[in-house]
Amino acid sequence: MTLGSPATQLIAATTRTPASLRIPARLAAPEPGWVASADVIVVGSGIAGLTAALRLRQRVDRVLLVTKTVLSEGSTQWAQGGIAAALDPADSVDEHLHDTLVAGAGVCDQEAVRILVSEGPARVRELVTLGTDFDRGPDGEISLTREGGHHRDRIAHAGGDATGKEISRALIAALNAELNAVKDDPGIEVLEHALVVDLLQDKDARVCGVTLHVIGEGQIDGVGAAQARAVVLATGGIGQVYSATTNPSVATGDGVAAALRAGAVIADLEFIQFHPTVLWLGEGASGQQPLISEAMRGEGAFLVDCNGVRFMQGVHDLADLAPRDVVARAIVARMAKTDADHVYLDARHLGKDFLEKRFPSIVARCRELGFDPVSELLPVAPAQHYASGGVRTDLVGRSNLAGLYACGEVSCTGVHGANRLASNSLLEGLVFADRIADDIAARLSAGELIPADPLVRVEDTTLVDGGERTGIQRAMTLGVGAVRSAYSLAQAAKNLEAIADSARGSTADPDSWETSNLLHVGQLLTAVATLRAETRGGHVRSDFVDRDDAHWLGHTYAVREADGFITTSFHPTTPQGPA
Repeated sequence: MTLGSPATQLIAATTRTPASLRIPARLAAPEPGWVASADVIVVGSGIAGLTAALRLRQRVDRVLLVTKTVLSEGSTQWAQGGIAAALDPADSVDEHLHDTLVAGAGVCDQEAVRILVSEGPARVRELVTLGTDFDRGPDGEISLTREGGHHRDRIAHAGGDATGKEISRALIAALNAELNAVKDDPGIEVLEHALVVDLLQDKDARVCGVTLHVIGEGQIDGVGAAQARAVVLATGGIGQVYSATTNPSVATGDGVAAALRAGAVIADLEFIQFHPTVLWLGEGASGQQPLISEAMRGEGAFLVDCNGVRFMQGVHDLADLAPRDVVARAIVARMAKTDADHVYLDARHLGKDFLEKRFPSIVARCRELGFDPVSELLPVAPAQHYASGGVRTDLVGRSNLAGLYACGEVSCTGVHGANRLASNSLLEGLVFADRIADDIAARLSAGELIPADPLVRVEDTTLVDGGERTGIQRAMTLGVGAVRSAYSLAQAAKNLEAIADSARGSTADPDSWETSNLLHVGQLLTAVATLRAETRGGHVRSDFVDRDDAHWLGHTYAVREADGFITTSFHPTTPQGPA
C-alpha cells in the first residue's frame, strides 16, 4: 500500500493478513436530486471542523461546512476536562511530549506529537483571541489543572467543567461573524441536519465530494451531491458502536465507514479508550452515559472498591491519576475480584463550595440522576470514550486518497498511539485542522487540487435495517469491549456477519445509513483487534495479557481492496522516546 504524499510515505508492511471480511463500496441510497459545489467541503462541526472551516474561509473562495445536526451539537461540547498545552513557564514542550509518549504505550508518532505540543500553545492563545473565556486565577492568568498521565498542571478549562462547550461557543460565534460579514458574497455555507452517505470519487479514485442527505425544505432536501476539490472529514468518534459510551448520539462512525468504503487506510482502530469513571446507572443502561471527568481526580478525588478500600496505590506511580487505560484496567480487575459491577469515586472531602464551583455541570447532572457527590460516593465503571485510531493521515492531514483529508477523532495522526493522554484531543483537532487549512490553501494556489468529475456507481451497495443497531452494539460490547479474547472476538465477528448477511431490502433512511456505518466500523474493529495478539494501551486481551514489543511494536492498517475484501496488515516501527 502507498499512503500519503511521496514525502510522507509510511513503513511498508512486513506481514500481510488477508481476512474474509468483505464490505460493499457504497450504501444503498436514492440518486442525488440536487447538486452543490465548493472549493472545499468540511464535514463536522466539532473543534476540528469549525477550526478548519474558519481557517479555510480566510484563504479559499468557497467553503461548504456540513454538520449532522446543528452547529452547536458537535462532540466538542461534551469535553469536560479541558485542553492540554504547556502554557505555564514552569512547564515545557518536552515534558508534554514525554507524558504523551508514555500514555501512547510505545506507538505514538514522535514527530506528530512534537508538532502537537510545540504548536499547541499558540493555537490555544488564538482561541482566547477568538473570545474563548477560559477560567482564570487571581493573577488574571489562565488557570491550569492536572489530569491523568500529566506530570504538570497544563489543563486549561472553562466554566469549571464545560471547556468543550465554551470553545465550541467561541468558534461558532466567530463562524457566524464570518457568515454575516460575507452575506453579500457568501464564501462559506453551512448545511445543518446533513448526513454524509458516501464519498464521491473520480475514475482514478480521487475524492471529489460527498453524497449527503439533508433534512430540510426546498431545493436542498433529501439526497444530493456536493462536489469539491478537497474534502475534510472531521466527523468525530465511533462511540455508538457500543451499548454504553460517553459519546453523543451522532457519533456513529460515519466518517471512518465512508472512508473505509472508498479505499482509505484505517489505522490502529483496535485502540479504544474506555474512560474509567463513567457514572454507573445500573445494569442495562445504554446510550450516552454521564462522564465524571478525571479532572475531579486531578483535584483530589479518589477511587475505592465496594468495601471502601482504595486500590490504585501500587498499581502506578500516579495512583488515581494514572493514564486512562491503566485506571480502567485496574477497575475491571477490582470489579472481578470483588464480584461487583462498579466501583466508587469519593469526592466528598473536596467540600460543597469547591465542587459546585469547580464542577458545576457534573454536580448538577449527578443530582438530576439522584446522586450527590458532596455527600455520597459516586458509582462509576469504565465505558467507551475515545477512538485513538481512524483514517490514517500524514502530518498535514492528507489520507492515502487524493483529495481526502481527516482531522480530529476520525483521524489517526499518530499523536495518541495506543492510548490518548487526557485533554490532548481538543488540542489535536485545533493543531491539525490549522495545518490542513494551510496545506489545502497552498495546493489550491499552486493548482494541484483541480476539479474532477465523479464517477457514477450503481453497483455493489448495501444497507442494514435500523432495527439491527441494538444487536450490533450488544455484539461489540460483549466481544470487543474493555477486555477481549480470541473467543469473544470470534463470537463478535460471527454475530456481526449474521447481521451483514441479513442486509436486504431495507428502507434507505438516516437510521439505516447510520446502522450500516456502525456495522462496518464494528466489523473492522473486530478484525484488527483479532490481529493484535497482545495487550497495549486501549487494547486489552485476556488471552495475551502482556505487552509484546518484540512482535507488536507498530501499527495495524486495514484497507478495502478493489474486490471489496478487507486486507489487514501490521507495520512495525522502531522504538520512539519513552515507553
